[in-house]
Amino acid sequence: MKFEKLNENKIRITLNNQDLIDKNIDFNSFMSNSQESQNLFLAMLDEAEKKVGFVTKDYKLRIEALAMSDGNFILTITRFGKNVDTNTKLSKAKKLKIKRKNLDMTSKQLIYRFDTFDDFCNFSNFISKLNNFYSIAKNMVLYSYKNNYYLCLTGINIEHSSIKQLYTLITEFGTYVDNSEIFGRKLMECGKIIMKNNAIKTCINYFDTAKKM
Repeated sequence: MKFEKLNENKIRITLNNQDLIDKNIDFNSFMSNSQESQNLFLAMLDEAEKKVGFVTKDYKLRIEALAMSDGNFILTITRFGKNVDTNTKLSKAKKLKIKRKNLDMTSKQLIYRFDTFDDFCNFSNFISKLNNFYSIAKNMVLYSYKNNYYLCLTGINIEHSSIKQLYTLITEFGTYVDNSEIFGRKLMECGKIIMKNNAIKTCINYFDTAKKM
């Protein structure tokens, strides 16, 4: 099991095939909100605190779970705000049930929220290192909506050689939005288009600070 502290409020936990076998879990059982999966998650949080100093007591949590085609299982955990509930164990279990998210790797449309435009630019510059990333999706549109920025990817090539790296890297900068198809229509109706066609390429061309140094 690998623990990575992405920033002050976000970590990534990666379990390989052997970890899953040792703990007798799979993606579906973990997403079931059973008592066993909650106990396992709480144990992971305790281990994360010991190994990378990621304290979750009294914080609200958001969990994104991703099953990779190579058998690895990735959890991205974000903490925010503080929960007034002093019963930490019960509090965490409740938050696990409410906040866990499941990314559909077979979807041909995905939307990610970025808290700031800088977060999107940092992601765009980082992902430019991937092989032929421009062809991952037919359309990459950046919207502004209610003080956040949303990258809408449509026509995703789920067979692309860099698709797994995209799913892994993007969670370091943005947050997956549930019900992408429905929310996508909301963005088209109420959001403001900031960059259309290939938003990532446009961002790199105009806001790649590395090129300007």
